[in-house]
Amino acid sequence: METPGLLVHGEAAPFSTALRSLLNNPQYSDVCFVVGQERQEVFAHRCLLACRCNFFQRLLGPKLGSGMPSPVVLSTVPAEAFLAVLEFLYTNSVRLHRHSVLEVLTAAIEYGLEELRELCLEFVVKVLDVELVCEALQVAVTFGLGQLQERCLAFIEAHSQEALRTRGFLELSAPALLSLLRSDKLRVDEAELVLAARSWARVGAAVLERPVAEVAAPVVRELRLAVEQIVEAWKCHALRRGDVARGAPCRRRRGTLPREHHCFLDLPFK
Repeated sequence: METPGLLVHGEAAPFSTALRSLLNNPQYSDVCFVVGQERQEVFAHRCLLACRCNFFQRLLGPKLGSGMPSPVVLSTVPAEAFLAVLEFLYTNSVRLHRHSVLEVLTAAIEYGLEELRELCLEFVVKVLDVELVCEALQVAVTFGLGQLQERCLAFIEAHSQEALRTRGFLELSAPALLSLLRSDKLRVDEAELVLAARSWARVGAAVLERPVAEVAAPVVRELRLAVEQIVEAWKCHALRRGDVARGAPCRRRRGTLPREHHCFLDLPFK
C-alpha cells in the first residue's frame, strides 16, 4: 500500500507578496466595487473573495453571471476600510491605522470576519486614547462588544474631563451615553457633566431636527443630585428610609465635588 504523501510548505512571504500585488489591480480582476461616499472603484477577484468570506460568496454568487458584471455598490463602507478588508482576505494580514481601525472593525463585523474583528479589537485597545475612546465606545455599544465597552468605560472614568470635551462624546448615541452616565466612577463634578450632556443634546437636536428637550429626555434621569432629588434624599434621611435614598440619582460619583447638602445624603464616595 502506498504511504500518504508528505505535505511540505514553501516560504509564505513570497506567496503573500504575490497575492498582495493583485490587490485592487484591474488586471485579471472580474469584479468591480464602487465603495463609500466617494464612489471609489476597487477591483477584485470573485473566486478569492468567495472562498475566503461567506458574505462575498453570497454577494458574488452565480446570479452575477460570467464575465465582468456591473459594479457592485457598497456605499456604507469607506474605501480605506474596504481596502483593508481586501488586504486581509488576500494576504491574511492587514496594516491597521488608528484613524480608520473602527471603520475596519465595523466592516469585519458586518462581513462576518471573526479573525479580522479580533485583530482590530486588539489594536483598538493598544491605541486607545482620549480622542478615540468615545468613538470606540459607540462601536462597542452598537455591536454588543462587551469587553471593549468595559475597556472604554474604564478609560473614560480615568480621563473623564478630557473625554467630555471631544467630538466623539457629542456624537454618542443615547444608549452609549446612558452606559457612561450610569457609572459612579467618573472623575468629574456633576455640574460639569450636566453641561456636557446639555451640549450633547443640542448637537443631537440639530442633527436629528428634534427639540433639545426631546433628545435629552432619555439621559436626564441619569444625571444626579438635582434639587428635587436632594430634597427627596433629605426627606428619606429624616424619615429613616435610607434604602430609598441610596438610588443612583442620589449617589455621588467619584469626581463629585463636596457640597453642604451632601450631609443629608449620608453616602460615601464610590
